[in-house]
Order: sequence, then structure tokens, then C-alpha cells
Amino acid sequence: MLQHSYGECVTNSSATKPISPDSATWPRWVLLAALLLGNVALATGPWFVRLADTGPVSSAFWRLFLALPFLALFARATGQALTGIPKPTLILVALGAVAFALDLSSWHIGIEQTRLGNATLFGNAGSLVLLFWTFIISRSLPKGLEWLAILFALGGASILMGRSLEISVATLIGDLFCLAAGLFYAVYLLTLQDARKGIGAWSLLVWVSIFACPVILALALLLGEPVWPTNWTPVIILFVTSQLIGQGLLVFSLRHFPPLIIGLALLTQPAIAAVIGYSVFDEVLMPMDVLGMALLGGALLVARLKRDERPTPPSLTSG
Repeated sequence: MLQHSYGECVTNSSATKPISPDSATWPRWVLLAALLLGNVALATGPWFVRLADTGPVSSAFWRLFLALPFLALFARATGQALTGIPKPTLILVALGAVAFALDLSSWHIGIEQTRLGNATLFGNAGSLVLLFWTFIISRSLPKGLEWLAILFALGGASILMGRSLEISVATLIGDLFCLAAGLFYAVYLLTLQDARKGIGAWSLLVWVSIFACPVILALALLLGEPVWPTNWTPVIILFVTSQLIGQGLLVFSLRHFPPLIIGLALLTQPAIAAVIGYSVFDEVLMPMDVLGMALLGGALLVARLKRDERPTPPSLTSG
């Protein structure tokens, strides 16, 4: 999913069901605006990762840690319990949080090294990983547009990574870190597929953050990164835009739209990230870059649509 956030684990299942009855209380344009603004907010995240004067993994720690009290308030305000969660569920959440910590850490490292458009696309390759996982679990081959998604993904990734190698080996390594982040994100979603059945959206996000924060902090210290910011502005903007505004608007809006609208809206993220990369960091896009991004973006869109349409076995059923 192109939002590269932990919100999908609590919105994906509802997003694929019929539109919720409470959507009638909000005008359609408000819901659409929330969906688009949430994606815009998330798309600015890599910008502030680069501006932070901490290390990239350290900025991942702060974006979660600073948001924790606000997420807890959201959980309380919506009547979701933060205690009394069964131990087996907490164990699953802890395992998923470790995968998310590795996802976010890898992605932030990649953001520092590759172009922002690449980072956003490769970092969200989890949708393709989940689609491939359904082939393995169901012991079936791709069908129709699924083959097209695979061809587009291979073609787009080859073009973008080839262009990265032309720039520098470090840029290509950044692409690989972002791809690894997409893989960890898929593991995170698969781990939490059962845990999310009996716990509220905001409550789950609180516990994911609680378990993920020490893992990310330990990684930052092991890497010898500076952890304490001397300029708090980029870190504060990062957590407000990504973890509060972006997450909040998507949790609010996703359940009101069918997968096609969600997928198209989410494709605004790499486009916005590429524009920021060009205008702020002088990351020039050549025609081949645009082609590669279009192919990979199309593959991610098809992967999401087909993953929602394809009958999934019990082990992949969303709660």
C-alpha cells in the first residue's frame, strides 16, 4: 500500500467492504479531501527525514515516540481500551512491531541515500509482496492483470534501479534499503492480520508504537547515530504530518472508499515526493525515470486491486 504507514493494518479490511453507514454523516467531498490530504501529509515525510539533524533511524524513533501520547488520547476519545488485551494478542503485536521497526528504519536509511520518488515507490513494495504471498498460500499462478502487475513491477524497478546506479552506487543501495523496508512492511501486516480482530484501531497503533520505539532506538544507538536533535522543528513537523495528520485522516477516510479510489489516491504520494525531490533537493527526473515510476506505480495499483479481489485463504483473511 502506498501510504507507507502502519495504518493499513487497521483500515485495510474495512476499506474493502461496502461503504460504512456512518459515511452518510459526512459530505462526500469532505471524505475525499481527507483521503487526499492524508496522502499529501504522508508524502512530505521523507522531506523532513532529510532535514532532521539526527540520524535517519533516530528520526524514525522520534516520529513514533512523540506521537504516542496523542495516539493514546485518540484511543481514549473513541472508547478503545489500552489495557486488558489478551497476552497472545500482545505477543503478535510485539512481533509485528519489530517488523515495523525494521521497516521504518530501513526506509529512513534509504530516504537519505536515494531519490525521494524512488524511496516512496520502493518503500511501498509490500503490496506486491502480499500479492506474491497469496500465490504461495493458495498454490495458484497469477491471472490476467496480475501478470501485468508482475511485468510492470520488474520493468519499472529495473529502470529506476538502473538509473540509480548511473547516479552512484550509494543511490542504488538506497533503493535496496527501501525495497527491504517494503518486505518488512508486508511481514508486519501478515503478523498483525489476526491481532487486529479484537483490538481497536487507535489502541493497536499505540501498542505497535510502544513495542517499536525501543527497537528503533536500539538500532540507532548501534549504528552510532546522533539521537537528540539540536533543531527540533523538522522532527516535530515529521511526527505531526506523518503520524498525526496523515495517519489520522487515513484511518478516518479509508473505510468509506472502494479499493480503486484508494489506490488512485495513494499514487499521489510518489508523485508529490518526486516533485519535492526536484524542487528542494535538485533531483532531476529524466523521461526514463518517469516511465519507471509509472510502471512501478501501475504495478502497485494493480497489486492492491487484485489482492482485494482475489479470494484469500483463511491465513490471509483480514479481521
